Amino acid sequence: MNFGYTPEQEALRREVNAFIAEHVTPEVLHDKEAQDDQMHGSGVADPFGPNMRELYGKLQARGWLGIAYPKEYGGQGGDRISQYIVEEAFMRVGLNISLSGSGAPAIMAAGTEEQKRYYIPRLISREITFALGFTEPHAGADLANIRCRATRDGDHFVINGQKIYTTSGHLSSHIYLMARTDPSLPKREGLSIFIFPMDTPGITVRPLWSIQNNPRAPLGTTYGEARTNETFFDNVRVHESTLLGGENKGWKVAADGLNLDRVGAFRYVMSIRRDEDMVNWVKTTELEGYADNPAIRDKVAELWIEAQVCRLMTMRSMSIVQRGRDFTYEGSAEKVWAPEHGVRTTEAITQMLGPYGQLLRGSPHAVEEGVFAHNVLGAFQSGVNHGGVTIMRDQVARRGLGLPAMRRPKAAAN
Repeated sequence: MNFGYTPEQEALRREVNAFIAEHVTPEVLHDKEAQDDQMHGSGVADPFGPNMRELYGKLQARGWLGIAYPKEYGGQGGDRISQYIVEEAFMRVGLNISLSGSGAPAIMAAGTEEQKRYYIPRLISREITFALGFTEPHAGADLANIRCRATRDGDHFVINGQKIYTTSGHLSSHIYLMARTDPSLPKREGLSIFIFPMDTPGITVRPLWSIQNNPRAPLGTTYGEARTNETFFDNVRVHESTLLGGENKGWKVAADGLNLDRVGAFRYVMSIRRDEDMVNWVKTTELEGYADNPAIRDKVAELWIEAQVCRLMTMRSMSIVQRGRDFTYEGSAEKVWAPEHGVRTTEAITQMLGPYGQLLRGSPHAVEEGVFAHNVLGAFQSGVNHGGVTIMRDQVARRGLGLPAMRRPKAAAN
């Protein structure tokens, strides 16, 4: 495959960068940072803020939202590389305009025609946004052990239980929820996915303030959200039409959806941005002893090569999906390599900066507004969020190499 851009794609990249320079104003970035201050149900009419909403309108007018989604569902029917080019440029200024994590890839893959025609256009326009309801206090990376129950009652389901780390639950209009619908089946076979509004009666969202809350992490911090949530479901009644992919089919829907979610600029830039920030700082700092230090130059070169591997893996995944080939383990492989690369980059810049690497935003001597120090606080999440790397290695082994599932040894007989 040719991983370079065509002249048309290069022209698009220049156009997007020029647009960003003109339209991504300090007011837009302020709206982005202000999202964490907004509470679900507080009367805030538009969680994106007026400047962010105006920007989305301009993007929609240019056809830059949902480029690779079919026209019949509100997209542009374009190619994934063009979509990647647009999304990558915005990610580099701290704005995620992609549909990664939105639920759209899973709805396209497993939804009914009615669900696709309803949700996809509204997800592209941001009229609808999803919070992810997977993790529970006792079931983090091991989702097969979730206990949130959805009990059938005629043509409805009644949901009871708790989710944790529903990060955008206070801002989102809908939730993408995994619940246990048949406890008599093996753990992975009795799960279902539901998609329904967050204002459905019986839902309570409570804030969990993160370590990035005080002081607030600067824009561009990886995993810099000041707030996440715990969400409770008390006799929440939803129609069976909210099922995504069918009853007791949730494990496959979730696995395929998460795999597809990892394709594109969002995950790629999130994992390598720390590397690029480090390189740019070393190249431009006026402090002596950095740019010419052989050990630092060697480490920077090593990590830069790793970042290029991230890019090649991303391009491979996009190529496979665009050509309609089976996409099985590739997203999981990216989820192993890229986050671990990000952690190594965080460790490296911390060693380079020494004590200055611990100074958070607001300190008069903080480097780059404290972004490197705040990245340290969020680094541990990289290998856990949206699938732990140990689980992803198992996915690569089973789905990519055809190896048997990992089994615990039986206890020895007395």
